[in-house]
Amino acid sequence: MHVVGTTKTAAPAVSPLAGEPIKRADAERLAGVLKAVADPARLRLLSLIQAAPEGEASVSDLTAPLGLSQPTVSHHLRILTEAGLLEREKRGVWAYYRLVPSAIAALAELLTPPRKRATKKTR
Repeated sequence: MHVVGTTKTAAPAVSPLAGEPIKRADAERLAGVLKAVADPARLRLLSLIQAAPEGEASVSDLTAPLGLSQPTVSHHLRILTEAGLLEREKRGVWAYYRLVPSAIAALAELLTPPRKRATKKTR
């Protein structure tokens, strides 16, 4: 099974095409990731960072568009980072955040329903 995220909150990326039920431990880790994105401010943060020039943003870039205080934005960014969806890079006094493409892709794959196979009708 492919795993996404940090060792603390890694989320399983179980392909819906695999046809295997998700294991309990993987379901618990995935629930943590889904809980991280189940907040409107966090979903907006992911969107704002993805749309930002160079695909990265600092807290100061994100407070005005969200209309939230710096400590609140930092809190949400920490949760998304711990869930393995963002990575943080410290440059001087600023920290910049960017999406972790493999984590976002794995989450999208998990939530994408499998295609139905065409079946031949027998007569």
